[in-house]
Amino acid sequence: MGRVGKKYRAAVEKIDVTKAYKLSESLALVKQIAFAKFDETVELTMVLGVDPRKADQMVRGTIGLPHGLGKTKRVLVIAGGEKQKEAREAGADEVGGEEVVDRIKGGWLDFDALIATPDMMKSVGTLGKILGPRGLMPNPKTGTVTFEVTKAVQETKAGKVEYRVDKTGVIHVPVGKVSFDLEKLNENTRALMDAVLKAKPQTSKGRYVKGAYVCSTMGPGVTVDSSEYQI
Repeated sequence: MGRVGKKYRAAVEKIDVTKAYKLSESLALVKQIAFAKFDETVELTMVLGVDPRKADQMVRGTIGLPHGLGKTKRVLVIAGGEKQKEAREAGADEVGGEEVVDRIKGGWLDFDALIATPDMMKSVGTLGKILGPRGLMPNPKTGTVTFEVTKAVQETKAGKVEYRVDKTGVIHVPVGKVSFDLEKLNENTRALMDAVLKAKPQTSKGRYVKGAYVCSTMGPGVTVDSSEYQI
């Protein structure tokens, strides 16, 4: 492990590493010990007792956080005909068809979320190697492959986030900013935590959530008490 700075060490010293905190306490501590000069993102990490290599144990979904993320996403919609007009009226930042696919192949990636209509997925599917690693590939399960363009754009702009277990069985999801008041952070985090709990696979055996932690972009993690997520 590399050397850590004085501010990080000072933050760690304010955490009782032998203690698991109630959710509201852990978030209050994250706000207290944040030390960066920018408005850090607050993130929830959940360690799950699933085997993501098995399709029936994949934990994935989306949720609109009650108070958003404090950042307006740049939304791209790839569609045709009237759906392009609908996307613009809904507030999409970029709208296009085949020509946008070519722009992305050429290296353009100036967007945070991509929504596509099902009829465009044959073309969008060719972007898998570009979009996949960046978490930008549209998927019906997350509501980003749909003809309901207005709904998809509005939800994405309002703070809809995707949660997905990685290959190690861990979920990392932003829940807001350090500048959010504690109540908003708590409600966002609780909503996300509840969504993950409800997404428990029927084939999951044993302990579903092995641990949960909250932290800011630059700060150390704070352990959340298991009573907050037992099911």
